[in-house]
Amino acid sequence: MSFPATFRLKNFRNLAAAAAVLLTPALAHGGSGPFADFAGNWSGSGSITIAESGTERIRCRGTYSVNSDGSTLNQVLRCASDSYKFELTSNVAAKGNNLTGSWSEVSRNVNGSIEGSISGGQVNALVTANGYAATFVMSARGSRQSVNISSKGEIRGVTISLAKGN
Repeated sequence: MSFPATFRLKNFRNLAAAAAVLLTPALAHGGSGPFADFAGNWSGSGSITIAESGTERIRCRGTYSVNSDGSTLNQVLRCASDSYKFELTSNVAAKGNNLTGSWSEVSRNVNGSIEGSISGGQVNALVTANGYAATFVMSARGSRQSVNISSKGEIRGVTISLAKGN
């Protein structure tokens, strides 16, 4: 069965217009702003060092939401080992290379502030709360992400490798 050329052209234009509408948010979202590479669902594993217990393997899942211009990040990172778990949430905004925001660890009802920098897909930050401080380094390259947390508190260190979309 053959359709007239005007019918095929009209349907092609409608299809092209529909594709443009569907792809525009994905293209705008993926290419700009300091947090653009972090958006999405992540999962992976690593290790956690606890002051009194030593080092254990840890499994993690993360959900990262980024606004349309890529300048703010809302992060939920849930991790568990055989004997320990934590749920870290953060809300961070970037202005140029500087970032500020807040964080909380839900299961322990601890919260504080974040200050640092972001450049080339890498976050370098200091997270603080009453009597607690930790360095937080996070980087995203394509579908891979790494998270490193170091402190002198109960959690001495966390090293995680995550993959996007798992």
